[in-house]
Amino acid sequence: NSNKVVIAYRDGGDSDKGKAIVGTVDSSDNSITFGSEVEFNGGNTGYTNVVFDSSNNKIVIVYTDYGNSSYGTAIVGTVSGTSISFGSEVVFESAASYYVGATFDSSNNKIVVAYSDDGNSGHGTAIVGTVSGTSISFGTAAVFNAANTTSGHGPTNFGIAFDSSNNKVVIAYADEGAGGDGFAIVGTV
Repeated sequence: NSNKVVIAYRDGGDSDKGKAIVGTVDSSDNSITFGSEVEFNGGNTGYTNVVFDSSNNKIVIVYTDYGNSSYGTAIVGTVSGTSISFGSEVVFESAASYYVGATFDSSNNKIVVAYSDDGNSGHGTAIVGTVSGTSISFGTAAVFNAANTTSGHGPTNFGIAFDSSNNKVVIAYADEGAGGDGFAIVGTV
């Protein structure tokens, strides 16, 4: 709605804090310019993933908060001009959460987060979030793979996408309980 892009990242030059920055694309010369970076998490931040909630015109960043026992965490951002401001951090999983990925279900106007729940033997887990104002609340987590679940190779996020023609969420992952083979699973909110 602001015709901007938002990049969320871990700043290795600043103690691995979570940062975000707003970019403006100039279509006349295919260039991009950026505003000032804004900190959304003052601790070591990993598996950062950003998604746009088009029903509320908000950005949601999900991540592993290594500074808070590696809990799965989310935060809502509001773009204004070339800057972004944030609400308060919200924990969606009070256990170490890895390979965090997210998508926006535009049929239900919900955020869907997929992650590996280290508090439950690394099982692949998904949870639904609802944005309200500058905050987000979450429902009950659901296991989609009852085995150690990873992204397959290296410290990358789960692949997760919304199929708008069928109104379904698709999660791609590696099932370590099946020798690390790649799988995809369909979810309905």
